[in-house]
Parts: sequence; C-alpha cells; structure tokens
Amino acid sequence: MAHPHFIGIGGAGMSGIARILAQRGVRVAGSDARESPGAAALRELGATVHIGHAAGHLADDADCVVISSAIREENPELAAARERGLPVLHRAEALARVMEGRRALAVAGTHGKTTTTSMLAVALRTMGLEPGYAIGGDLAGPGTNAESGGGEWFVAEADESDRSFLHYAPDVAIILNAELDHHANYASIEEIYDSFLAFADRIRPGGTLVVNADEPGARELTARLRARDTAPRLVTCGDAGDADVRVLRVLPKGLASEVTVLLDGSELSFAVNVPGRHYAHNAVAALAAGVAAGLPAAELAGALGSYTGVARRLQIRGEEAGVRVIDSYAHHPTEMTADLRALREAAEGGRVVVVYQPHLFSRTRELGTEMGRALALADRSLVLDIYPAREDPLPGITSELVVASAASAGADVRHADAADIPATVADLARPGDLVVTMGAGDVTDLGPEILARLSRTH
Repeated sequence: MAHPHFIGIGGAGMSGIARILAQRGVRVAGSDARESPGAAALRELGATVHIGHAAGHLADDADCVVISSAIREENPELAAARERGLPVLHRAEALARVMEGRRALAVAGTHGKTTTTSMLAVALRTMGLEPGYAIGGDLAGPGTNAESGGGEWFVAEADESDRSFLHYAPDVAIILNAELDHHANYASIEEIYDSFLAFADRIRPGGTLVVNADEPGARELTARLRARDTAPRLVTCGDAGDADVRVLRVLPKGLASEVTVLLDGSELSFAVNVPGRHYAHNAVAALAAGVAAGLPAAELAGALGSYTGVARRLQIRGEEAGVRVIDSYAHHPTEMTADLRALREAAEGGRVVVVYQPHLFSRTRELGTEMGRALALADRSLVLDIYPAREDPLPGITSELVVASAASAGADVRHADAADIPATVADLARPGDLVVTMGAGDVTDLGPEILARLSRTH
C-alpha cells in the first residue's frame, strides 16, 4: 500500500483509512462520485482526489485498489485494475493492515457501533493515550472520522453488514446487539449469529469480549460462547441482574444523562452528554471494554463525559424560531424507536416532528411495517421516497409501505417530496418543537435547509 487508489474515497469508511495513510506519508489517490468535505480534507493532506469515475483516474504507478461493498464490478476504475492485475482490497482488509502493530479495540453490533467507537476514541484521547481510530462518522470534538494516532491502541468500528469485520483480530471487542438486518447478505438470524460467533473467534488469545446482557440476540451469543470449550473471556454489561457491569440508574438531564453502574462491587457514576438510555448503555459498554483493556475505571468514566457526540447520531444541527433541528442516522426500527423515545424525553413538552427517509429497498421490504410502527412515537411524520444507496428498485416496494403501517399504528403521517420539506416543516413547526431528519441517506442534507427556511418564515 505504497500508492493505493481508493474508489469511493469520500465515503465515511473509505475516507478514514485514506486519511490515516496520508498522515503516515503514503501517496494516496482516489475518486468519488461527487465533491464532499471528506474529499476536500484529503486533498489538504496531499491526496489526489478525482470527482467522477473513469479508468484514466487510476495512476500508472498505483500498486493496489481499495473498494467497499458498494462498488460494483462494472466501475471503470475497478475494471481497469482487474485488467492490470492489481491487488484489490476490501476496505476492511485495508483497515486491518492499518491496525497492524497496534492493540485493537473493535466495536460490533447491529446498532450503536459508531457511537460506542466514538466514545472510546474520545475517552482515550482525553486520557492522553493518543489512540488511532476509524469511525463511521465525524467526532464533534476533533471533527474527523479517523486519526493515525501515536499511542498503542487503535479503536475501530467493526461492520458486520458484509462480514468484513472478520478481517480484524482485536485484543478487546464489543458486541452490542445482534438483530436480523442487511437482508441482501443475511437470509436468517442464524446466519447473523454465525457471523458474530466467527467475529468472537477472531479475538486474540487472552483477549476479552464485552457483550450486552439485555438484548436477546446478544444474550443468545453469550450462551453459545459459554457452551463452547474455548472462548474469549466474557464480560457482560447492562440492566440485567446477572450483568458483570450492571447499570443501576440512568437519570435523564435534558439532552444528557447521568448513569450509575455497579463495577467490581462498587458504584460509579458519570455523565453521558447525549440523551436516551441506549446511549447511556453504549457508554457503559465502552467503560467495560476500557476496563478490560486495563484502563483505570474512574479515570475512564470521567473521560467518557468529554464525549459530545458524533455526526448524525442525534446531532443538533441548530435552532431557529425556538425550533431545534436534530439529525439522526437511525434507519432500523430498533434504532428509530430508541432515538424517538430519547427525543420524546428531551422535548420537554414540545412536539417531535420527524422527516424520515427509508434506507434500501430490501430493508424496507422486510422491515417497512416495523419502521411505520416506530414513527407512531412521533407527533408528526413526513416520509420521503426510499434512498436506494447501492440497490436497484424492487417491484412494489415504496415508502408507502411505511406510511400505511404508521397510519395503522395511529401516527399522524404522510408521504412528502424532499423538495417540499423545508417549507412544509417551517409551516407546521412551532416554538419548543424538535424537528428530526432521520435515516441513513441524504435526508441529512435537509437539516440546514429547514433551519434557513425557519429563519425566513418566523
């Protein structure tokens, strides 16, 4: 990887690896479909970034090509690399090489990976440990999704969606939950379990696996691991009475909370500067993993209080005319439910207005009904067309599936076009309301437009 070429270099995962390599003095090049802040930041580090895909963008001296699962075989740069016989690495393979020689903390799970990884990275930075990290979102403090770091630890988000987390060999790992998702790659929950168990097998000898003690899928994984003759050291955390690190209390404090845990027979309280029990539990998992890695519990707990969020995870985008606009990456019904419950508490009497964009046709086909039921927790919901990402449309699968389910569950909901959202929201929002742009697609771009319209309208 002396001169790697990244196809889709501006993406959340790809840009992080490219950034780390550029920081290490590697001559990085790549392309992306459109301009982005990530692409601009890489140029500032000396990387060559092309906009658009063309075979000519692949330099003559490129020694490998890095791709994500979103890159199709017909991509002209990938086709050129195949023709030249260049090694083609998946993003996770490249990240595994980046982590070589470091002690690794890897965070896996169907939900909460980015937040928990971010909490660990921020806490270790606060403690002066200079960790490397690669995360699927930009940290609110340093404003980046990756750093090479100079310390012994590297903190990585481990993605199960395409089984790419099986390239990693962590010293300490976390499994937050295990639910059926990513239907294009997993046909059943048993396949999900098999994948997470294989991830557990990748933990280095003498390492530790931290597992959620509350979520059914995670508990099933714990039971299966304990039934084996060989398994990593297991540490469970959560509300359950049998948890090794037990959550005793979560006290809401507006858009923050205070969590108290029982750890090694003693109570320990610390602040979590994001709302909702699920984020408090993410912080507890981070605490358990850090302690398993040998970090002092009290210092780590205090350092976790310095975490102030990550892009798109209940990120406050601004406030106009007494209306706060918040961005949520939630796109699975479990995530949607957790975020909407947290926002309901934080609204303090105001309404919760959601602009929701379903993500992927396959996910909407399988979980559209549950998405609609989750939206019933909001006061008003506007549902956009499905964001296709890497998928082609499926016959009969539209966002109307979500709208119909939400209406059946009693929600005040309707379909809306993205172009109409700023004006529509500005008309219906009133002081004290929380407006949430929710989904994993480009719905996030509507936040600033809504704020601008609110400032002109009120």
